[in-house]
Amino acid sequence: MTPGIGPAGWRRCGLVIPRNATGPGSEVVGDPCVVWDEDIDGWRMFLFYSPPGCGQAICPAGLGDGPGRWQVEGPLVFTNPRDILGGGTHKPFVVMDARRPNHAARIDGRFRLLTVSWGDGHKVVQVATAGKLAGPWTVRTGPLIPRGAAGDFDGKHVDAVTGFHFPERNELLYFYMGYPERPQDRRISPLGNAQAAAVQGVGECGVRKLGVILPPCQTSGHWASGWVGGLQILPGKEHRWVAVVNASPTAPRHDSTEIFREEPPPSLGGFAYCDEEWPIRGWEWAPGPIEEIEAIPSEAVAAGEGVNLWRQHILALPDGRWILYYNSGSYGREQLYAKETGGP
Repeated sequence: MTPGIGPAGWRRCGLVIPRNATGPGSEVVGDPCVVWDEDIDGWRMFLFYSPPGCGQAICPAGLGDGPGRWQVEGPLVFTNPRDILGGGTHKPFVVMDARRPNHAARIDGRFRLLTVSWGDGHKVVQVATAGKLAGPWTVRTGPLIPRGAAGDFDGKHVDAVTGFHFPERNELLYFYMGYPERPQDRRISPLGNAQAAAVQGVGECGVRKLGVILPPCQTSGHWASGWVGGLQILPGKEHRWVAVVNASPTAPRHDSTEIFREEPPPSLGGFAYCDEEWPIRGWEWAPGPIEEIEAIPSEAVAAGEGVNLWRQHILALPDGRWILYYNSGSYGREQLYAKETGGP
């Protein structure tokens, strides 16, 4: 059985990185991306760290028997912050080697960092590069992935981006969350966010959008039938590819005025799988999430979990264990938690 397909077999590790009381990281700590950093002989985590939006933490001693003790290093440093659209960026993700989970792709001697910025009131994706994972990062001007036309599935925002390098194709494959401005042609959740893909050849400046690969599930009541969030792919065992993703059974409504109207609770973590060599089609949803909100034990609720289980990210360790990181809590007041499964 591929680790993590289904709700069983997870051990809760608890709070990993809390919010700060004031200052940087006092609002949201989450949306993690973990990669091996040779310069520190350990793991480096990139975070949605608000304010200001992008942060990092390190675990130089390795994880040992658990999720490790992460040392927060604070906000990311950019050499040219003036080129960040809208003056701020968040939700960083380092482009990884598609075949080697949690290993950053070094392309032409540089690492690539994807971030979500604001352009004219709409979210778009920018890319930054650096010679070291510790930075500093230099942002390329303009959007890497712009939003679509008004009627498109991504006509409002492009968000929650991830990226993977396929060296045998000499291409980069990006996954992103598209928010529609107008209802889409779906029986269930026509306003729900969908997960889409875009491709870029190494050395090319622009991307080619491939469209939606994971829309809200068209089965009523399914845990992913409302909207679909960020996605991380990993090589599978029973299936060629496995994706960990957050999604919701609750559909967005046009008449909602809540702050979370585009992503109504609950956000749940779960899996999708694909057997295509080039994973841009053929994705199927797992029948159930990893955990329902009502199943969270009382001691975890007391430690701050609940309401939502946001962006899901897996650290695949050499001994076969998976550490699942996710942020949980009320919208805009999240902290980072972890679960563990698998191993010899």
